[in-house]
Amino acid sequence: MSDDDDTAAVSRPSGKRSSRRARTASSDHETGSVATIDRDDSRDDAVSRKASKPAGKKKAAKDKCNPFKRLVKFLKEVFQELRKVIWPNRKQMVTYTTVVLVFVIFTVALIAGLDLAFIKGVSWLFG
Repeated sequence: MSDDDDTAAVSRPSGKRSSRRARTASSDHETGSVATIDRDDSRDDAVSRKASKPAGKKKAAKDKCNPFKRLVKFLKEVFQELRKVIWPNRKQMVTYTTVVLVFVIFTVALIAGLDLAFIKGVSWLFG
C-alpha cells in the first residue's frame, strides 16, 4: 500500500473509525521496536503540550484580525462537511416528507382541538 492510498483515506472519511492506530501499532511490531511510556516521559509530554499552546494562540489571534480569511476558511470547512453527508435517495425523501407532513397535520389538529375545547369551556364557565 502506498502513501497516496493513506492520504486518500484520510481526506475522504467514510464515517467509520480510522485504523491509523492499528497501522502504526503493526508497523512498530514489524520493525521490532517496543513502545513503553514512563512517568517521566508523560510529564515531559505534558510540559511540551503546555509550551506549544501559546504559539497556537498567537496564530489564532492573527487569523481573528482578518475576517476574509476566516470566511474563506469557514466556507472550505462547510464544503468539506457537505462532502461527508450521505444524501437520501428519492424514495427516502418521499417517505421522510410524508412522515413530517402527517406529524404536522396531527399536531395542528391536536392544538386546534384543544383551542376549541378551551374556548367552549371558558364560554360555558363565564357564559
